[in-house]
Amino acid sequence: MSSSGKSKDATPRIKNGFVVVVRTEWNAGIVDELFAGCKKILDAKKINFLDFRVPGAFEIPFAIKKYWEQSKKKRPDAFIALGCIIKGDTPHFEYVCRAVTDGIAGLNLQLPVPVIFGVLTVDNPEQARERTGGIHGHKGEEAADAALKMISFSRFL
Repeated sequence: MSSSGKSKDATPRIKNGFVVVVRTEWNAGIVDELFAGCKKILDAKKINFLDFRVPGAFEIPFAIKKYWEQSKKKRPDAFIALGCIIKGDTPHFEYVCRAVTDGIAGLNLQLPVPVIFGVLTVDNPEQARERTGGIHGHKGEEAADAALKMISFSRFL
């Protein structure tokens, strides 16, 4: 374990992996950076993926569930949800954060594949930048890494 509490385990190699990334249009500049990091890891590990955009974070759980229900031929090994919710002056932030968190948690219990939470919930754009290659790492890369580890875990069982 490192001093951050995270293991330094390498990302596993996945054969014939397929991931669906669902990302938001809202806060596109930040989300595009998350996606770039995610894509970097998936490409490096030769993982096939599809990339879909939805209007906002609130719509992510619906899109994932709908994709799963309608994809009978090529089902993904994992989903990755990418978004960025920035706190404003109204309670809207709390409602959207709770809804997307509960929605993704629910999908993890309903679907037989992992749904990775790559949604930033931050107070301001600076905090988002710190999490897209800044002092807090790159959460897009971490989401892809988590997806690969969970696929490996699922295939092990």
